[in-house]
Amino acid sequence: MKKQEVRAIIEKVGIVPVIRASSAEEARFAADCVCKGGVPIVEITMTVPEALDVIRELVKTMPDVLVGAGTVLSEEALRKCAAAGAQFLVTPGFNAPTVAAARELDLLIMVGALTPSEIMAASASGADFVKVFPCGSMGGPKYIQALRGPFPQIPLVPTGDVTLETAADYIRAGAAALGVGGEMIAKDALKARDGDALSKLAALFVDLVRDARKTSAKL
Repeated sequence: MKKQEVRAIIEKVGIVPVIRASSAEEARFAADCVCKGGVPIVEITMTVPEALDVIRELVKTMPDVLVGAGTVLSEEALRKCAAAGAQFLVTPGFNAPTVAAARELDLLIMVGALTPSEIMAASASGADFVKVFPCGSMGGPKYIQALRGPFPQIPLVPTGDVTLETAADYIRAGAAALGVGGEMIAKDALKARDGDALSKLAALFVDLVRDARKTSAKL
């Protein structure tokens, strides 16, 4: 899939589920539940045991799901993720060689940043999206709204403390998409293998993003 297509899917769906799990089996289970809930995107973090194998398997068995790699900390890690079939990469912070490698491979990369200076550096390096992390610690939706003033052209993806209560506010504040972790991939439900609960959480986020976008379009 070409980078432009990957970007279009992320922008359309507006949600990037961040899957952190204690085992490869848990990660696969979470990915399946999220998809059933209406989110055809998953980010498998490199903190998941056997993460590369999980990515490789999901790419093969879930062709209709966009599979990405998260918590990519170096160029070496990025190349391993790309070799496993990851269709997009996500970093927690800005690392120029890692961004350069993604551009070389023509892979979409979402680069972590927090301050205005970091956001400018990430964007200038060629980041396709800027992941504002940890956004909740900086004021949440109000911080995204403030950043949209000087950076209207940079697609911002708030991550960290994105909840059912704040999701719509983030979208109305101008977020291009949302990075959602534990609020969607709930630890208790995951541990209990409560697939219905996880799928329902994913569906709730889908509804919130859709409705918030409709509201924003009318303003």
